[in-house]
Amino acid sequence: MTEPILNVSSRLRTLDPMVMQHIVDLNVWAVKEGLQGTAVERLFDELCRRLIIAGVPLWHAFAGMRTLHPQWGAYGYTWQRHLNAMELTQVERSHLIDQDWLTTPFAYLVEQTKLPDVPDEVSLRRRLAGPEARLDFPILKTLAAAGATDYLAYLRGFGVDGDASRGSGVVYSFATDRLDGFSENDLVVLHSVLPAISLAVMAQASHTIAASLLGAYLGADPGQRVHAGAIERGSVETIRAVLWFADIRGFTPIADAWPGPVVIDLLDGVFETLAASLRPRGGQVLKFLGDGMLAILPFEPQSQRETCRHALDAAAEAMAALEALNLGRSEAGKPTAAVDLALHCGEVLYGNVGAVDRLDFTVIGPAVNEVARIEALCEPLDRKVLVSAEFAAAAADAGRLESLGRHTLRGVREARKIFALLLEDGPATASRHSDERGSVVETEFGVPSTVRP
Repeated sequence: MTEPILNVSSRLRTLDPMVMQHIVDLNVWAVKEGLQGTAVERLFDELCRRLIIAGVPLWHAFAGMRTLHPQWGAYGYTWQRHLNAMELTQVERSHLIDQDWLTTPFAYLVEQTKLPDVPDEVSLRRRLAGPEARLDFPILKTLAAAGATDYLAYLRGFGVDGDASRGSGVVYSFATDRLDGFSENDLVVLHSVLPAISLAVMAQASHTIAASLLGAYLGADPGQRVHAGAIERGSVETIRAVLWFADIRGFTPIADAWPGPVVIDLLDGVFETLAASLRPRGGQVLKFLGDGMLAILPFEPQSQRETCRHALDAAAEAMAALEALNLGRSEAGKPTAAVDLALHCGEVLYGNVGAVDRLDFTVIGPAVNEVARIEALCEPLDRKVLVSAEFAAAAADAGRLESLGRHTLRGVREARKIFALLLEDGPATASRHSDERGSVVETEFGVPSTVRP
């Protein structure tokens, strides 16, 4: 069973005045940092430093929490005295149910909070050396082998209604290499400051979750703008950008012939492949329109040529990657998809448009209509990537573009000159779209995590 939470109030009456002052200072500092919205990484790093100053013999410390994000399921922060630095790790959502998680002290504490009459604040202490050593979790054996002598794990849940929008809680662990482990005063200090620290973490977790979800659902730049207060309907600005419009050719027969989950899997694969080529080049996916995708690459006048060439690189890379994706899907007996893509550049209005209670952060203007009309020519012209004359002139990359003459665009009065991107045959360059995610390590979450570069 978990140990009862230390009765701090009864210990405070007999504490050394210097220790008591450290506790007061730490709590005042934690509340101040919470009000200022200090990032968790910086907050926990500073906490470890201040605990050292307060006399707590920290050797290793960890804090972690679940989050709401389509890709990431949890964040972890590890502090080690000999490095005097903080390391952030991210756990992919698919690994949250990893079997190794069940063998961690944190998983044990989570299960304890589900028992009747157990509060949302629980802890576990283990001696790691000497006759009282109890190494009943794999991480404890690892820490003991590295020289740790004492260990404290602590869980503080957030709220009582399970509202995940502000985080579900935070877990901590602290280890020391002092020969006789943590003293009673050390434990009082830790238990006294962690509630205030957890409150500051919860405030920042809510902010981070909101920012992450806005970025995931609106796009990085629109999400940041909305989170920063750009919420007024009709609030737009004029920007110059490359417009990227992609659409799956013949999607309706695919959707009619295959079960829904298989179609969703296809869409996810195609959209990720397209987005992967845009990420390193500053592209911003604004929306997915059924089987289509609208993205922009904003530019200033002096960077227009470079941005247009980046868009061509992204398009070529995406098409090669799609060839590789389709090859793998075909071998697996799954449906494949051909994608048509159009590129255009010009001025657009960028901002909030919609109803009073339902807004969209998007781009509007004639250039947006034209790029969609150009994409519709891909199938009749039997080309994968078409670009406008304005884009071709700005890119000034004649070696990669072929003129296809003038063509009528639906809804556009005059015929427009259209160019095609010359593509290499086969998936030879498909590997270039791979997303570098960092090295995989094991953390106290007990699952593979990604170390932030």
